[in-house]
Amino acid sequence: MNNEVATPARGVQARHQAELDQGRFLIQHCQGCQHYVYFPRELCPHCGSEALVFVAPEGHGTVYAVTTVRRKLDAGGDYNVSLIDLDEGVRLMSRLDNVMPDAVKIGQRVKARVQIVEGRGLVLFDAVPGGDA
Repeated sequence: MNNEVATPARGVQARHQAELDQGRFLIQHCQGCQHYVYFPRELCPHCGSEALVFVAPEGHGTVYAVTTVRRKLDAGGDYNVSLIDLDEGVRLMSRLDNVMPDAVKIGQRVKARVQIVEGRGLVLFDAVPGGDA
């Protein structure tokens, strides 16, 4: 039997996940070089500065790449995996949730939102009406 007491996760990634768990999507902004950063880091990958602050992005972006993962219906059915370029200049992997997997197109405009699943926040995207590629 393990008698160790779990310690809470610390650091920027733990803070990021804690914010997601509360329904807030944040990215980092470097006060040194003014670049945005995502996935959270301790140092800016552009200039090496430690002066990174969390900010709420506008959340608008464009589908950079997409693939459809095929699954049997009893396993949840097909879903898309998309690379999204946020207007702030960062790229992240997620999925579009309000369209059929095969309907996601490169160049399509999207908007981020946080969905809580079993207590954990997850960044998903919705296609923007009129934002077709």
